[in-house]
Amino acid sequence: MKCNAILISFISLLFSLCVHSQQLTNKVYTHADTLRGSITPERAWWNLLHYSIAVTPNIEAKTIEGAVTMQFKALKAGKIMQIDLQQPLIIDSITQPIGKKKSKQLPFKRDGNIALIDFEKVVQLNLKYSITIYYHGKPKEAVNPPWEGGISWKKDSNGAPFIATSCQGLGASVWWPCKDHQSDEPDWGVVIAVRVPDTLTNVSNGKLKKIITHNDHTKTWVWEVKNPINNYSVCMNIGKYVLIEDQYNGLGGPLPLNYYFLKDHKDSALVQLKQVKTMLDCFEHWFGKYPFYQDGYKLVEVPYLGMEHQSNVTYGNRFKNGYLGKDISTSGWGMHWDYIIIHESAHEWFGNNITSKDIADMWIHEGFTTYSETLFSEWLDGSIAGDEYNFGSRKRIKNKDPIIGDYNVNAAGSGDMYFKASAMIHSIRKAMNNDEQFKQMLLGLNKEFWHATITTSDVECKMNSYTRFSLGKIFDQYLRKTEIPVLEYYFSVSGNKLMYRWSNAIDEFNLPIVIQTKLKPITIVPKVEKWQELYFPLGMINETQMQSLSKSFYIQLMEKKELVIRSN
Repeated sequence: MKCNAILISFISLLFSLCVHSQQLTNKVYTHADTLRGSITPERAWWNLLHYSIAVTPNIEAKTIEGAVTMQFKALKAGKIMQIDLQQPLIIDSITQPIGKKKSKQLPFKRDGNIALIDFEKVVQLNLKYSITIYYHGKPKEAVNPPWEGGISWKKDSNGAPFIATSCQGLGASVWWPCKDHQSDEPDWGVVIAVRVPDTLTNVSNGKLKKIITHNDHTKTWVWEVKNPINNYSVCMNIGKYVLIEDQYNGLGGPLPLNYYFLKDHKDSALVQLKQVKTMLDCFEHWFGKYPFYQDGYKLVEVPYLGMEHQSNVTYGNRFKNGYLGKDISTSGWGMHWDYIIIHESAHEWFGNNITSKDIADMWIHEGFTTYSETLFSEWLDGSIAGDEYNFGSRKRIKNKDPIIGDYNVNAAGSGDMYFKASAMIHSIRKAMNNDEQFKQMLLGLNKEFWHATITTSDVECKMNSYTRFSLGKIFDQYLRKTEIPVLEYYFSVSGNKLMYRWSNAIDEFNLPIVIQTKLKPITIVPKVEKWQELYFPLGMINETQMQSLSKSFYIQLMEKKELVIRSN
């Protein structure tokens, strides 16, 4: 792992599960869910160092064959290793080198979508090892990518093969064998070699290392990633691409910008690509240096909407601003930029640089990335545009299930991890009432958790060091509950006293509310079901100012026309 030993991470996940066990759903999970989603004993004793992936797709048969060499280090003595490869893919053999030119086969047994490898002898602590897994078969075909992913076997408008992988949530093991858990990324990166007909190009992650020409009219495209990478980000994209090259001079120096699009779409692509440098300016300002200067930045056309594959942002938004030509916020501001370029690129910071250990905490990826849309709207068109975009996006919040899912079973939380988590972040920003401090908080997250895997508790603790109020109950309310807090208030007859309290909120919910007045901002900290009062100069606070709070904070407002306070 990139930060702590896996054993420590296991303890941390168990602690997080115990602390927040009250939010677990009533869903029934299977043995397979546990194997996929938990750090099993067969996963816990070893740490990933590097993958070398070699894949040859058979385009007509929609099958693949390949080999994955995995380097790892033993964190403690172990003998049985869990590797993930989803059925119906078949493992042919697993070998371990025993000399410069010799290797031996390792016995293994399948248990659904995993394989348990028996090293026969105990693997010793702190020593480095490698194994190679040979496999073949017909992987799951994507039904509705990227949400129901797999491999998309498509053709472009000219009838040429147009193929792509997408597997977030489903797991990288849908097309190659790996340790399919977000908590452990290969410290030394990955090499991806894909062999295709010589009329086609494969674009994977990182930088192009070499192209090998074979005698059978095929070529192998070899790509190398220097940085740690989450498994679901590893991708292959095959098509008749043209390359457009550019460069961005950012906080980390010259950053190669490589764009791969189908030839017929080159002119349309050139128009949309003008947004990339503006996007990088904005996100380096708010989040810090682009996290993968060694691996470059790519935008690659695919036959589905798009995905945040690390250093290989895939694109299928039809060369239109908005989300497939529509403003997802209905505010109008979302039509000023291309949703997929902005949203999926922001994942380079939140999702790829900072990765949640457990998919239950995927709000860390999607909440901050969705909030990047607010920041970009503000960057282009000012603070009012950002506020209105964020407010308009809240129409998509459903509040049916908690944002944080069930731990250790590969279960993401509700889709509210996008817009509701973004609304929570905006509320915290408005409560801080200090944009420079808010910026330092976002920069601090990316610096503290640079190329790391983390939990919700890690995010909460780091953000707490920048806010003047504790975030524990705020996170509980918005991430683990579905109720929207209600700010009840009452103006006295005299017009110079405000009574206020929270209702429909958990005990000790403590979100500060900043009322912007003509004289100065006034901060109130309502208590749950307990009326408080604020005296102010006549005319300083009015009904319009109170109603505007719902645009800054994700709350509901309820004005009381009469107020009866009963003493105990």
